[in-house]
Amino acid sequence: MAQRGLRGTLARIAQEFQQRPEQDATWQLEALDAPFAPFAVPCSEMPRVSVIVPIHGKLAYTVACLRSIARHGATAPFEVIVVDDASPDHSAVTLAQIDGLRLLRNERNLGFIGSCNAGAAAARGEYLLFLNNDTQVTPGWLDRLLDCFAEEPGCGIAGSRLAYPDGRLQEAGGLVYADGSAWNYGRFEQRDDPRFLYRRDADYVSGAALMIEATLFHDVGGFDRRYAPAYCEDMDLAFAARAAGRRVIYQPESLVVHCEGISSGLDPFAGVKQCQIANRATFADKWQAALQRQPAPRTPVETAIHHERWPHILIVDALTPDAARDSGSLRLLNIMQLLRELGWRVSFMADNRAATHDEIVQLGRVGAHALCKPWSPSLVTWLRREGATLDAVMLCRHYVAAPNLDLVRRLAPQATVLFDTVDLHFLREQRAAEHTGNNTLARQAELSRHRELALIQACDITLVVSPVEHALLARELPQARIELLSNVHEVYGRGAGFTARSGLVFVGGFNHPPNEDAVRWLVSEIFPRIHAQRPDIALHLIGEIPEAARLSLVTPGVQIHGRVADLTPWMESCRIALAPLRYGAGVKGKVNMAMSHGLPVVATGIAAEGMQLHDGDEILLADDAEGFATAVLRLHDDETLWQHLSERGLDNVREHFSFEAARAALHRVLPLPANTGDNLR
Repeated sequence: MAQRGLRGTLARIAQEFQQRPEQDATWQLEALDAPFAPFAVPCSEMPRVSVIVPIHGKLAYTVACLRSIARHGATAPFEVIVVDDASPDHSAVTLAQIDGLRLLRNERNLGFIGSCNAGAAAARGEYLLFLNNDTQVTPGWLDRLLDCFAEEPGCGIAGSRLAYPDGRLQEAGGLVYADGSAWNYGRFEQRDDPRFLYRRDADYVSGAALMIEATLFHDVGGFDRRYAPAYCEDMDLAFAARAAGRRVIYQPESLVVHCEGISSGLDPFAGVKQCQIANRATFADKWQAALQRQPAPRTPVETAIHHERWPHILIVDALTPDAARDSGSLRLLNIMQLLRELGWRVSFMADNRAATHDEIVQLGRVGAHALCKPWSPSLVTWLRREGATLDAVMLCRHYVAAPNLDLVRRLAPQATVLFDTVDLHFLREQRAAEHTGNNTLARQAELSRHRELALIQACDITLVVSPVEHALLARELPQARIELLSNVHEVYGRGAGFTARSGLVFVGGFNHPPNEDAVRWLVSEIFPRIHAQRPDIALHLIGEIPEAARLSLVTPGVQIHGRVADLTPWMESCRIALAPLRYGAGVKGKVNMAMSHGLPVVATGIAAEGMQLHDGDEILLADDAEGFATAVLRLHDDETLWQHLSERGLDNVREHFSFEAARAALHRVLPLPANTGDNLR
């Protein structure tokens, strides 16, 4: 074990002494040589988080760190505690001039561990965030760590993505091998590689930027003093948290720039740094039993980081989901979040392998690894390498599933294959053909029908979003396994009441033909009837609308907003949501979304299909322009009816389209494999 540990140490030394480029030009870091002038850091009297910064000299780095905190702040209330560990310079005198800072001074040098424990003892926050003084924070540094405790079941510790000042990645969570040796995952890689941009469980996270529940920290005895003055204490704390049944989460959205080695140097055979080797032996001895479950030292890193054997699912869809683009994206992102909560490791690939940085971050937020250009190979190459790790594959939409099903069966034969219809394309196309009288579209619908039914027969499980579609397929293919997994929405609840609201809202982009037809019918035939009687009522159109189409939609009272990042302002300020769809299939996310905010809906029968909605109870329904306009005007001025529909709409989402309903469906469809351990500890 000593030889293997030495090899790892020498490899680390070689890396640390590599020639490094200059500071990344994209960083906006605080200058180390800037003259000191007094400033203030945020300081709450009732902090939720206590930021603890231990220091021993190196004043310039400490000031730069505190300036970055002052610059970026946080939404959550926090305090900053600097523990001066008998600094040999004039740090205490200078730092005393920073307003809002809680400055503690050790009477004698206690080392890193002693200083952290002293800061924790004085902290008032529910959470402790240990932060090295040779770091600089970036926007979201604190709030995104806090998210993990709200969004990750059993989270006890959360750690940041660490990068060098030159822009290279320093750490994306730590890995511990069976001999007690450790490795910083992603070291010297590109910091925006999607491999390092998704939340995941880690063996440990660096104490350079580590958040932990204060009660958990005290329950496990804080940083273990046997590692004094420093090194391996963060690994030990993580193992203690895991032994207490808590998870350690790597959070890539909290990015912290870490100079590394400023306080203790880089030479492992000199100064405090030499404790690294001795403390590793101490760590291995203390956690001997737990280390038996860690990967062997020669295990490749990409394999070792998944050693806990979460079952692995690959999801392939036409495009990378974007919650601001369409309801199908929101549904898929929420499904991925639930899969991870249920103990699954999730990888995602778009059929075109394209993904924007924002889309990669959205996937990472729900714990999904984006496989995209230029970072990942083609599906066939990836499956050749990773197919044996897959327990399930979900292929979305018939035109994505059809060309890839045989490939999946061949390269991942052990995987359960799910076909997610999203909605039955042939049913939507049939209805569009009937609505328009288009014979070409009718022939296309029949072709789609044969393809979709063939896929359903060839796959292990088929997912549909609507009870109507479930019943249709049960009649067509009684031998196939069809499961209902509908839209998934958070129930936000009603914000503003009836009198504080005004106007109508339609949500839907022209990239979906039923939406384009609905908008044109709404603007040309429905809204003119409303505007003639109530010119004070505005109509808000939200969604991707081409410029040429916008010109044809400009009429009095119509406000075209296009695509927006957040629907909440309209969901909380408009009085009625509209869904005048004349054809389509599946379940309509625009209806779910409005009802999840307590916003009443007027819709056509097609728009309400398969949603367990009843006219006059949860919704108002009308299928002709005159009746639709009449229903809108009636609801707009009837507070009692509005209140009733608002309450009943919220009940409908809770019962049929909530996370709880979807979680139960997924648990039924994808139970954890028998060889899976307690992934959530």
